[in-house]
Amino acid sequence: MPSEVPSKAGSDQRVADLLEGLNPPQRDAVLHGDGPLLILAGAGSGKTRVLTHRVAYLIHTQRARAGEILAITFTNKAAAEMRERVGLLLGHSTRAMWVMTFHSACARMLRQHAERLGYTNRFTIYDASDSRRLVKRCLDQLDVDPKRFTPGAVAHQISDAKNKLRSAEDYGQMVDGYFERTVADAYKLYESELVRMNAMDFDDLLFRMVNLLELFPEVRARYNETFRHVLVDEYQDTNHAQYRLLQLIAGEHKNLAVVGDDAQSVYSFRGADIRNILDFQDDFGRAGIPVAVVKLEQNYRSTQTILDASNAVIAHNRAQMHKTLWTDQGAGDPVMIRELDDEHAEARYVLGEVQRLRDEGVSLAEIACLYRTNAQSRVLQDALVRADVPFQIIGGTKFYERSEVKDALSYLTLLANPADAISFTRIANSPKRGIGQTSLSRVLAHAEAMGISTWEAASDPAGVPGLGTAAVRSFDRFMSVMEGLRERVADNVPMGDLLEAVLHESGYLDALQAERTIEAQGRIENLEQLVEVAREFDGTHRAEEDRLDVFLQETALRSDTDTRVDDGGMVTLMTLHNAKGLEYPIIFMIGMEEGVFPHSRSLDEGTLEEERRLCYVGMTRAMRSLTLTHARQRNVFGSRAYGLPSRFLSEIPAEFVDRQGALGSWAHHLGGGASGDRAIRPRASASWASMRSEAPEPAAGAGFRLGDDVLHAAFGEGVVTGTEPGGVVVIRFARDGSERKLMAEYAPLERRG
Repeated sequence: MPSEVPSKAGSDQRVADLLEGLNPPQRDAVLHGDGPLLILAGAGSGKTRVLTHRVAYLIHTQRARAGEILAITFTNKAAAEMRERVGLLLGHSTRAMWVMTFHSACARMLRQHAERLGYTNRFTIYDASDSRRLVKRCLDQLDVDPKRFTPGAVAHQISDAKNKLRSAEDYGQMVDGYFERTVADAYKLYESELVRMNAMDFDDLLFRMVNLLELFPEVRARYNETFRHVLVDEYQDTNHAQYRLLQLIAGEHKNLAVVGDDAQSVYSFRGADIRNILDFQDDFGRAGIPVAVVKLEQNYRSTQTILDASNAVIAHNRAQMHKTLWTDQGAGDPVMIRELDDEHAEARYVLGEVQRLRDEGVSLAEIACLYRTNAQSRVLQDALVRADVPFQIIGGTKFYERSEVKDALSYLTLLANPADAISFTRIANSPKRGIGQTSLSRVLAHAEAMGISTWEAASDPAGVPGLGTAAVRSFDRFMSVMEGLRERVADNVPMGDLLEAVLHESGYLDALQAERTIEAQGRIENLEQLVEVAREFDGTHRAEEDRLDVFLQETALRSDTDTRVDDGGMVTLMTLHNAKGLEYPIIFMIGMEEGVFPHSRSLDEGTLEEERRLCYVGMTRAMRSLTLTHARQRNVFGSRAYGLPSRFLSEIPAEFVDRQGALGSWAHHLGGGASGDRAIRPRASASWASMRSEAPEPAAGAGFRLGDDVLHAAFGEGVVTGTEPGGVVVIRFARDGSERKLMAEYAPLERRG
């Protein structure tokens, strides 16, 4: 683009302007030449700034044109932010640049080559609930008991196989056991149904793109040539399919720059593989091309005390690439650890602190409360509601997962892809129009038997065997409406107009208005919001030729974090997983107890290090204030459970902590009795580990011995499998085989026999 860089002097000045304000490691990352680059970006170290400046640098220096850069993010929001920031740095539009999520990029490429894989370029993208619905149909065809093998469980196994690039045939050859064999049969049928319906699920977008690049060298060569530079954000969250995709697209030139932090790899349950980032140097540093590694360790978010505490916790992990975060923003306040009697006292404490902060002039938007599981938030929600403190929950029912929104989008999907039987099934009798399940099944079976689309079968209902006169009339009326709507699609009318026509002419809005309930009114408001989304789309996509396809693709690819709102008047509640990538001046992390966080599953499944990374993620969200709370007892599955403070609390050095009421259940062991908290005040900052080790040994198990049979008021009969210092007894319970650590002094236990 010579016209944009009129002289070397001008170019040099632009580069100088671009580098201004970057710290030395950030500059190194931006100025990196060719070859693979690993940017280890600690929490709050300005990775987005580095990514955007590197893209602008590549274009300014003519190392690549805008259309020769592929920049991958994990959310649409991050992609939009990156595109905007690069545009500001360049001073012109970035429309030619590929800045998008993995799934969006794959969908865009697959549209151009779908025929090679047996699809048309108007294939439908199924989301998770669409996939589950199709899996259920497959299980029904296989006569599988859905209560024994739920569609959700089978769909999860299929998704996991695809993320590992295992085809139905591969999966079938490697599994053993009845459940896996059932999954293998369902997977095989599910795949053939997807192809028949001209549909791909989310995992297919990656899986099929890898297939395409592996099977067709000319396609691979085209994208190797097209993308001279590939940049990837949040690389620690990539799965095997994404890793392989990048390997194929980067090709021989290997101009692949990845940004990530192994200490924030917390999505293994979604298929993310931490080895991708840990092994990056080995995987991409072959053939004499060394991998350049740049560490971004200067943090621009948190105080030094919060960073020191976070560094100390993550240091206990073995599988990691060492780095130490630091800041020049000063030490700040100590990390607060607070022990409460139970979850209700914990909620009252957090509420009290929120109210105090609000009275001091702090905006509620600056406060977030994080927890390990969604269920933990209920008590806190109740407390906030009673106190009339406004809050938002990130990770509740998402807008695009609401039934009325999915219905409206299913109408549009069927208009775009008449072969889509899943969408047809969803809307044929929604609203109710006299098309029963039996009639619907007959139309679907006829379409399958004749090798025609569901749309074609429904358009000629008189030709469907066994269909009654009333059902024929209902299908005729329905398909007449759909044909009229399809004419509007052919005319490429604006999406807002099309969606309004769908909602009115299908009778969907009339049916909701006829209900005259508050719930129906809420659904109408949600549909009005969807029309507003369509109008916004029209404003930014005026020149699209197939606007319906593009609109459906964009809505299908929206992610959870895209629904977050920054409201000036709300406290934010969310799980630790949802908090990743966000920051708040004031953070509360609740439920810091063994079995809660780290979660009891992690101890059984060997994922303790991932739990510790999740703790690190939570702690490093805090900018100036971090409070960690734990309760002596908590309601778990309907029973009171007595818990120990999380081991993560003991990993924070004493000098970074302000601990109040945190000695509670240990006080009498440490020589204070009822007034022990005052008596040992000078030791109030001692770590839990030292407290445990210094507790008098006679208290270990409080008189219980290995092998003792015991009875617990809530958990039933059990056997003592271990004792620990501080009056801790380990019991395996017969009812569910669970093993729990309890405070013998407090737990309702009695010895049997």
